[in-house]
Amino acid sequence: MSTLNIENDLGRFRDIVKGRLRKDLKRYMGSGELLGKQGDDVVSIPLPQIRIPRLRYGENKGGVGQGEGEGEGAGQGPKAGDAAGQHVLEVDITLDELAEILADELELPRIEPKGQKNITTSRDKYTGIAMQGPESLRHTKRTFRAALKRQIAAGSYNPKKPVLVPMKEDKRYRSWKAKTEPQSAAVVLYMMDVSGSMGREQKEIVRLECFWIDTWLRTQFDNVATRFIIHDAVAREVDRDTFFRTRESGGTLISSAYNLCMKIIDEDYPADEWNIYPFHFSDGDNWSASDTRSCLDLVEKRMKPIVNQFSYGQVESEYGSGQFIKDLAERFTETEEVVLSRIPDRDGIMDSIKQFLGKGN
Repeated sequence: MSTLNIENDLGRFRDIVKGRLRKDLKRYMGSGELLGKQGDDVVSIPLPQIRIPRLRYGENKGGVGQGEGEGEGAGQGPKAGDAAGQHVLEVDITLDELAEILADELELPRIEPKGQKNITTSRDKYTGIAMQGPESLRHTKRTFRAALKRQIAAGSYNPKKPVLVPMKEDKRYRSWKAKTEPQSAAVVLYMMDVSGSMGREQKEIVRLECFWIDTWLRTQFDNVATRFIIHDAVAREVDRDTFFRTRESGGTLISSAYNLCMKIIDEDYPADEWNIYPFHFSDGDNWSASDTRSCLDLVEKRMKPIVNQFSYGQVESEYGSGQFIKDLAERFTETEEVVLSRIPDRDGIMDSIKQFLGKGN
């Protein structure tokens, strides 16, 4: 089998995998399967209904184990069944491919970066083909094409037994040129209520939603920073693992998180250099009406003028009042920079992601 046929077969298989993923995207968005199988740039996806091709050799006319058994206990083992077993195939897909599928299914627009971080990055742009270069940049198809032309010209090519052996003069390499350009940057600030009314299931929904938000935003910007804030009556910055695992008790003072969020932005992320995305998740409880008014003023006067978008996701909980999203909706009825989403359960993650990312801010 030629290299080209193998590449075509692999391409068709990846199309099947992507089609299957699109079909079951809502299920994957609401499950933790992908989160437990992450590498640096890929995730492993279990696809239980794609069969693994198997090869058979020769004819099945007898073989090991087909005669009568001898000795004690012969033939008393479990009988062979005639039903097909369930095959679970795990395939690797890059986060960029996953983001592409997400964008296609949810019809997400591309984001136009608002600010640029004051650094430059050097990128290697491939510009052509050269006769010399490192083996890591060897162009396989061009190399074998040159070998084929040489052997045909020399009369040594046999189409009945096609064997191509590239020589030094056949090798072709990608050539490149370094290009310096400004690097677009974004910071995502995740805030979450961890008071007693936010249970394990609510936090798992937040964890899943954050994974998909990260997956999309990382394809839109050259550099993405993430910061994590948890709060009950007091807010504090934590690492990613603590963010999703901590459970506190006591009351809820949302303004503490918003004040800390603004402090981090003011100190580390100038608005003229960074694209800023604060996300807040809670079950809608707040300590008092006066603190809610403070929160609304913070969003109106301090966040809205400098962020790309402020996003609030309300995860339903049997213990939460659900009032906060109503207060936000009343204040920011037609404000493009403020996006609100209700997340009733895991099945609501897909719609919530579309609400958050569908404006392309």
